[in-house]
This record gives sequence, structure tokens and C-alpha cells, in this order.
Amino acid sequence: MIDSFFILATEAHEVSTGGFGLDFNLLETNFVNLAILIVLLVFYGGKVLGNILNERRLQIANAIQEAEERQRKAATALGTEQQKLTQAQAEAERIYQRAKDRATTLASEIAERSRQDIERLKETAAADLSSEQERVIAQLKKQIAQMALNKAENQLKEQVNEDMQHQLIDRSITQLGG
Repeated sequence: MIDSFFILATEAHEVSTGGFGLDFNLLETNFVNLAILIVLLVFYGGKVLGNILNERRLQIANAIQEAEERQRKAATALGTEQQKLTQAQAEAERIYQRAKDRATTLASEIAERSRQDIERLKETAAADLSSEQERVIAQLKKQIAQMALNKAENQLKEQVNEDMQHQLIDRSITQLGG
């Protein structure tokens, strides 16, 4: 680079009025300076800019590869999770169906037990009613018998005098064999 600068300076010097010096013609010196700057930028800047662009291209390519890899991993993870979700939904459906079947079975069992309990209660009530009825009938018979005895006794006391009592006693004794 320095070699190029000296060559340009030497040529510029030969072109000028003999010797190295300052040129006060602004238009001409600006073109020369601009030409030097463009040559330097193209020569050295091309390499630097090429290296920078090449690095940037590699970084972008790496970033794209990493993004694609992450996308593949995410797609794989998504597929796995969707499969797990499908399995979980199927399991939830099976559990729900089992619970529904169990509830139906329990409802049937409860209804059958309730029907049996009602039948048993009816039988018990009928048996209790029957035994109560028999007890009441027995008590009524006893009361009727007691009342009949009391009435018969009262009638006997009213109708039987002493002569009749002796006749009854005698008849009873003869019947018994005495």
C-alpha cells in the first residue's frame, strides 16, 4: 500500500513543476485525492469488505442451520407431545367410559337393593300386621269370653236359686259316677 502511495506521489510530482510540493489548484488535487482514495478502498477495502461479508454470510448460514435444527427439534417435540395428548385423551375417554359403566351398574344395583328392601319391608309389615291382627283377635276373643263368662255368671246368679243349685250339684255328681 505504501508502495502504491509513493508511486502515485512520484508520478504526481513529475507531472507537477519539478519537485515535490503543494499544489494549490483545488479542483485538480481533489480529483487526485479522490482517485487515490478509490484505489485504496478498492484494493484494501475489497479484501476487508469481502472478509466481513464472507463472515456475515457464514454467520447467517450458521444461524439458518441452527434455526432449521431448532425447527426440526420443535417439530419432533410437537409430534411427541401431540401423540402424548392423543394418548391422554384416549385414556381420559376410557376412564370416563369405565366410570359411566360403573355408575350405571351401581344405579342398577341400588335400584335392585331398594326393590328388595321394599319387598322385605312389605313382608315385615304384613307379618307385623298379621301378628298384630292375631294378637288383637286373641285379645278380643279373651275379652268376649270373659264378658260371656261374666254375663253367664250374672244370669246364673239371677236365675239359679238354692233348690236349683242342689239339683245341679246332684246331677253333676251322678254324671261323675257318684
